[in-house]
Amino acid sequence: MSNDSDLQQAVLAELAWEPGVDAAHIGVTAKSGVVTLSGHVDSYAGKHAAEEAASRVRGVKAVAEELDVRLPFESERSDEDIAEAALSRLAWDTLLPLDRVAVRVESGWLTLTGELDGQHQRAAAEAHVRGLLGVIGVSNQTSIKPKGAVDLTSLSDDITHALHRSWFFDPKLIRVTGDGGRIQLTGAVHFLRDRRLAAATAWAAPGVTSVQNDITVI
Repeated sequence: MSNDSDLQQAVLAELAWEPGVDAAHIGVTAKSGVVTLSGHVDSYAGKHAAEEAASRVRGVKAVAEELDVRLPFESERSDEDIAEAALSRLAWDTLLPLDRVAVRVESGWLTLTGELDGQHQRAAAEAHVRGLLGVIGVSNQTSIKPKGAVDLTSLSDDITHALHRSWFFDPKLIRVTGDGGRIQLTGAVHFLRDRRLAAATAWAAPGVTSVQNDITVI
């Protein structure tokens, strides 16, 4: 983008294009590639979708999300109803081990706790509850404990090879280091979506328990 005004207009256009977002009450500012979303949306799912939409616009280096969730009257639910719906939704996913995710709801804010086998389960659990009626926020506090033995000595190499299989990444620009199951990514990419993709690639490796994404967007 040639300047902040162009980037602002591009993000506004992307928000209007995204079917999961009601952009009527969302304001956008842009400064040196950093985009700030302000205002309010009518669901937590819409808040998440707005951040995702802004992140994929070319020229966006970071997104500061300052959106409030203001539920319409017909979407309000009691904490008990939200908790019951969340547990039911989680129970239907065959990828999630039974009784390994606990749910707590306070004033519409939903917290997940428990111990799971990998990031794919952790992400799936959050995705299931994000769109429930009455939810105004989700705190995913589940932890990861890999199932079975993991060859940690080759973990960094495996992730590096996976990144190099993607045409998005220049092998010379991304560095992967590890300490046990804790992975650190450093280097530089040209798009925010690539930074996120690198983290997702690292999380997909068996045995990873955390990913510190220090990749910069240039």
